[in-house]
Amino acid sequence: MRRVERYAAGLARCCVGHRGLVCLLWLAVLLVGGAASAAHLDRLDQSFTASGQDGSRANAAIIERYGSGAGVAPLVAVVTWPDGARGRSPAAAARLSAGVAASTPPGTRVLSYAETGDPAFLSPDGRTAYALVHPRVGRPDLAGLAAVADATTRLRTGLRAALPEARVNVTGVLPLQQDSATARPGLALQLARAACVLAAVALLVLVLRPLLSLLALLLTAVSSVAALLVVLALAGSTELSFVVVYLIPVAALALSVRRAALLVGAWRAELAGGSGPRLAAHRAASATAGTAALGTLAGGAAFASLAVFPVPFLRSIGVAGAAVCGTAALAALTLAPALLSWLPGRAADRPPAGARRRTPRLLAFGVLVALGLLTGAAGLLTAGNPRAEALVAHGPARDGLDQLTAAGIPSGVLNPLDVQVPSGAGPDRVAAAARTVPGVLAAAAPRGAAWRHDGSALVAVVPTAEPMTPAGRRTMADVRSALAGTGALVGGSGVPEPDLVHGVYRAVPAALVAVGLVGFLVVGRVRSAGTALRAVLCALVPAVAACGLLVPLWQYGAVSWLLQVPAAGAVTGWVPLVVGAFGFLDALDRCLLASGPGGPTPRGGGLVVALPLLAIGLGPQVELAVLVTGLGGAALLGPALFHALTTLRKPALPRVPERPTKPTTSDLPATPPPSYWSRPRLPRGHTIPLAEPSGHGQ
Repeated sequence: MRRVERYAAGLARCCVGHRGLVCLLWLAVLLVGGAASAAHLDRLDQSFTASGQDGSRANAAIIERYGSGAGVAPLVAVVTWPDGARGRSPAAAARLSAGVAASTPPGTRVLSYAETGDPAFLSPDGRTAYALVHPRVGRPDLAGLAAVADATTRLRTGLRAALPEARVNVTGVLPLQQDSATARPGLALQLARAACVLAAVALLVLVLRPLLSLLALLLTAVSSVAALLVVLALAGSTELSFVVVYLIPVAALALSVRRAALLVGAWRAELAGGSGPRLAAHRAASATAGTAALGTLAGGAAFASLAVFPVPFLRSIGVAGAAVCGTAALAALTLAPALLSWLPGRAADRPPAGARRRTPRLLAFGVLVALGLLTGAAGLLTAGNPRAEALVAHGPARDGLDQLTAAGIPSGVLNPLDVQVPSGAGPDRVAAAARTVPGVLAAAAPRGAAWRHDGSALVAVVPTAEPMTPAGRRTMADVRSALAGTGALVGGSGVPEPDLVHGVYRAVPAALVAVGLVGFLVVGRVRSAGTALRAVLCALVPAVAACGLLVPLWQYGAVSWLLQVPAAGAVTGWVPLVVGAFGFLDALDRCLLASGPGGPTPRGGGLVVALPLLAIGLGPQVELAVLVTGLGGAALLGPALFHALTTLRKPALPRVPERPTKPTTSDLPATPPPSYWSRPRLPRGHTIPLAEPSGHGQ
């Protein structure tokens, strides 16, 4: 480790000597790398369902053979006929079927009362009918979601033109999500967003001053782009999920702000001691290199251990976490001192902050109790898509959902199951077996060309309950059990959610043990075992507590009223994984930097990260609000735990000296050592004497 520290300090000093070249290289990474990253994001798996379980494999097989359905939930066309007209009449059913056919491209899979004759596709009074329309969009990636939006508009417009006397709406899981993404927040939310942004800027300026606050933002930008380039390069050889796009910039911001504050504090101290700007930059970078290297090695090694898990989500998070640890430290060791060496001494005319007031012991004890309760609440977390009525409060898709449920049709029809039946298995027999399962509203095996391909067939199974509810999960499990001996593959838009719980969350305890053990071994080799254990525990508790925070806030609806929606009933399956990963990385890095020879980092770093996230998430998009609430909570819970433990520690206990992890400024040379290229060149033929002259000592 000491060799790594020496290399890190040497790299920092070298970058001060070649500051122009260093800045040009990072500028190229930011510009060229940013453009390349934006152009190759399609290399990441954008389905958000990378569980590697049977449901994901079934969906991939269905998409490959039929080109639609599976991971993409169908559009649901809802038609309510006026008084006197009944949906059961053949004429009304034929008109609805013809309107759907005219509004969709050939080969679209459609299921309604006209195709099946099943009254399950009608309301109890027969006035309202619905049709399941599977747009041909292929994989559920960004391009596919855009195609779904276009198909929704065409279907809604075409049906309203074909059925002018009826009330027509188009809803579905994806239209509801799209309406939440395009809805405009109210005046109160817009004011709250502005307040969060202004508070974050003011806090950043207060900690680092206006000019130096730009340093943290620049480090965040370059380290995020560099980490994303690493992830995209590895995505060509292994499956990595799109969730890393949310983890990388937030982690880079937290790490960069903390390292910038530590470096700027040491730089100010050197300037106050009489050093020049360039000398102060290289001495400050050398003095903080050891602490930054330890945080990078501990966090990077802990997350790299997740790459060995055969679970795509955990592997993706592990690769992204290790990459952002390395790039954030590299930017802090190279770009930051190079930029500081150009700043005049008056840029740091304010001395470092004085002693800070300690948190009251009673408040610190309350923080620990709250963290304990949130950690326990994590055990109650239900991973899955939020309920349909909780996705958006207003919009055309919400009008269709309200029309559907008001007619007595359950919301489970928004997530039907797609069952691929192999050749010779008998689709009618499979549909009959699925129809006997409790919780199944309808099961049909249409004979159209869009439902049959090379001897195989698709069977549609419509449940009554949404997949994230206990009843919905039980129905999917029973359907799989009923069809276990037929060779059929059970897929659908709701299947990956329970598969995510089964395939990913069962591996989370082992993942927590792995990252904790690796982090303990790395820190314990450099510091004491007590410091290593304290750092790991201070990282694991906020990570779990941040996931538990989502349970009362969104799963049970403590804050969902702000967006005028009911409780979500579940937390989006991949969100707790990203939140927990960020909480662990942020808290571990904070604890290591604060316990090092450089002392505690300035307060306010957690708010600098949390406030911009809240500004982004304060809006009608519920799933985004859930994500940023968890990330902001993780950014705040880590510092809260650290300061609470610091307050409750007995001040009389002597501090055990540890092995130094960075050189002190008194050990550094008075002037920067010349680089290799700046050494004076000797004339050709000149030789260096092997022995010193006799008078050299005098």
